[in-house]
Formats: sequence, C-alpha cells, structure tokens
Amino acid sequence: MRNSADDRSEMISQLLFGELVEIYKKKKKTWLKIISIHDDYLGWVDKKHILNITKKEFEKLKGCSTLSLDWVNHATSKGMSIPIVAGSNLHNFDGLTSKSPFGRFQYSGQIIDATQIEITGELISKLTRKYLNAPYLWGGRSPFGIDCSGFTQIIYKMLGYDIPRDSSDQVELGETVDFSIDTQIGDLAFFVNKENRIIHVGILLEENLIIHASGWVRVDSFDHFGIFNNETQKYSHVLRIIKRILPIRL
Repeated sequence: MRNSADDRSEMISQLLFGELVEIYKKKKKTWLKIISIHDDYLGWVDKKHILNITKKEFEKLKGCSTLSLDWVNHATSKGMSIPIVAGSNLHNFDGLTSKSPFGRFQYSGQIIDATQIEITGELISKLTRKYLNAPYLWGGRSPFGIDCSGFTQIIYKMLGYDIPRDSSDQVELGETVDFSIDTQIGDLAFFVNKENRIIHVGILLEENLIIHASGWVRVDSFDHFGIFNNETQKYSHVLRIIKRILPIRL
C-alpha cells in the first residue's frame, strides 16, 4: 500500500495473502485507493494485486480466523505455487485446503486459529520470537521486512484481535497499566520523541524484557525509563505509557 498512486511513492503498509479490502477510488486506470478491512487503513495499490469479488463472496470471507504461521510456505493449486508469509488468511481452511473465490489452494504448513487457541504468556513469547531478527522495513508487515506497529499488529492478529496499523492509534486502545506492579506478557509499551509524540511500540515479555522492531526485531531490557539497548548500553526509547488490550490475566 502506497501513499499515492505511484510505484515510487512511500510504502505505508502491506497487504498479506487473503486479506480483504474495499475499493474507495480509482485513478490512472491501474491504481486503486483501498481500505483494508482488518484495520480501516487507507492507501493505494496496483489493481493487479487485487482480485474483485462479489459482495456476497465478500461477506462469506469476513471474519477469517485461520492464519499461516510459517515464516514462508506455499499455497499450491493446479500446478501453480504462491509463496505466502506468516499472518496470511487461509479462508475456509479444512486442515489441508483453503477455499475462496480465487480458487482452492493446498497448504501444508503450520497454522494458527484464533478460535481454537488459549492465549498464554508462553504462546505470546513463541509467536513474537518467531520474528526475531526480521529486518526493519517502514510500512512492512512480513517476516522479510516489518516495522514496529506492523509487528504488534500481526502478533495481535494471530491472537484474534484486529488493532490499528499505526502506534499513534494503537495507544488509544485498552487500559493503562502501572509499570511497577501490574505489567504482564503481551502488554504494549509505547514510546515518545522529544515532542512527546508516540513514535514506537513494542510487546512486553517476561522478566523486564521487550521485543520490538528497531533495525530488526530484537529483545532488549525494559524498565520505567524505557528500552535499554543491550548492545550500546544506552537507552534507545523513552517510555510514555503501557496499555493492555488482552482482556485476560495471564
């Protein structure tokens, strides 16, 4: 997804395989301004990347809870193979095949179904650490390039929660958590610049650790001042607030 209808325009987000959008506007015959359904994010895409479906088909596909879990694997159909990354939607998945208006695909990789899981600290730790060392990419949402809020959004998608695309909007969700007494694995920590504007987000882990995308997806120390970079031995981000979105006590 780009900021304007041009291949040279800034990438502001990415759509993963199987995600749904609505077309908002058309331009230059080849560009579509779309709204992604899972987060209401607005941006431009080349129409070759989007398959038109009917409103009836669209309604049947909403609410997909089965996602691919492998960093990358292949969906295959009639001799065609499509590489798909972690967090992609597998519509109407029966354990072997995914059926949608763009065909029936076989998928033999790992999956996660938000309706079938128990959210635990161990699960959150495993999901987040799958992305360790994934390179930072502005606007990215895949293991081959991801930004800080794209990372938190994908992890929460796997847990069954659709949250906004940007950290400045994610911070508006959930309840505020007192750092000194009440933090838990899965809480989101938000960080500010000198103008006190939210510019970064990460996911709290066990034992005062945080996992976040900064240069790459990494684990650093965390305290009430912010993120302490274990390599430089300096604070890299200033803490503003901690929020809890998951409605359970882990």
